[in-house]
Amino acid sequence: MKVEKLSNEINSKELLSSLGVDAGGIKILSSKMHHHIIYIRDLHFGGANILKQDALSVGADLAVPRGTVVGTVKYVDCILIATQRQLEVLTKKELAQPFELKELAKKLQQITKVTKPKKVEIMGVINANDDSFFSGSRFKDKDALKKIEQMYNDGASIIDIGGVSSKPNADIVSEDDELERVKPILDAISKNKLYEDITFSCDSYTPAVISYALESGFSIVNDITGLANDEVCKLCASYDAKAIIMHMQGTPKTMQQNPHYENILTDIYDFFQQRVLKAKSFGVKDIVLDVGIGFGKTLQNNIDLIKHLEHFLTLEKELLVGASRKSMIDKIYPTKVEDRLSGTIALHLEAIRNGASILRVHDVKEHTQAIKVAQAFL
Repeated sequence: MKVEKLSNEINSKELLSSLGVDAGGIKILSSKMHHHIIYIRDLHFGGANILKQDALSVGADLAVPRGTVVGTVKYVDCILIATQRQLEVLTKKELAQPFELKELAKKLQQITKVTKPKKVEIMGVINANDDSFFSGSRFKDKDALKKIEQMYNDGASIIDIGGVSSKPNADIVSEDDELERVKPILDAISKNKLYEDITFSCDSYTPAVISYALESGFSIVNDITGLANDEVCKLCASYDAKAIIMHMQGTPKTMQQNPHYENILTDIYDFFQQRVLKAKSFGVKDIVLDVGIGFGKTLQNNIDLIKHLEHFLTLEKELLVGASRKSMIDKIYPTKVEDRLSGTIALHLEAIRNGASILRVHDVKEHTQAIKVAQAFL
């Protein structure tokens, strides 16, 4: 007899199928091989005691603070630990319980239905301004067209083009100046009908620039303000464009001045819910969410967002992550912007593992290779 310890990241259904397990058994057993760790905040102690007993009855468990049984504190935080199968059974039990457990059950149902995306798209970055934080992303006119072609050949399915830096402390640029910077590239894309083969994204929150880009064949609006401007919402809807809603605390000028959150996951989740509702009210149909790595976040905030990215999948939207060459790498391993490619790939592979399906990158070829190799393990 030989015993092998397998990775928790293994494809459980594929493994069970290779063993010869029947279809019904695969469904049941694979659900037992997927564990959830769910943090529940501000649950009434009465509900926590009920949930604890119900969890234990199905083989799961609930971690609660001391004194929960006797109600020392009226509302408590707790951690639910369960397999997929246990969570499915537990959810049905809680639908009939008091103390907001019915509402909790509905949220748990959402979690049981989440599946991580199998496909990952690469979005290449082209900057038409002279002050973007990474000089290797700056291109103009013919050089920009050559870079677009290279990125496409290297594996990018989306090219994101912008004319304003959003780095920390960046100055505000007028609408006219922004349009003047990107117009030659947009005109060339339109003239050569590059949009027939490549999907183009406009990195802007300025209505005039966005309108010009959409007229030029662009089909994505990448808005770092998260559709704060109603006019941008109207443009996305009228052109049936995909909208990328990014979270940013403050503005590029102020965002890194002592960023603070009550709870980073909950705060950003609530923001996304509100902005998605707003987008839909204007008729925007196709939405992508971007947690905004480096946009009003501390190093720990950024790490937590990438680590717990799966939390946002219950919003049923694609997730974009753009950590390419950002300063969080320098805070972990001090280095220049030019030397942050390895750290970038490490962050992006972790983002994919946790649910990202679009990566915004400066280095397309290297990411294409890294993703292909990583997917061989999934």
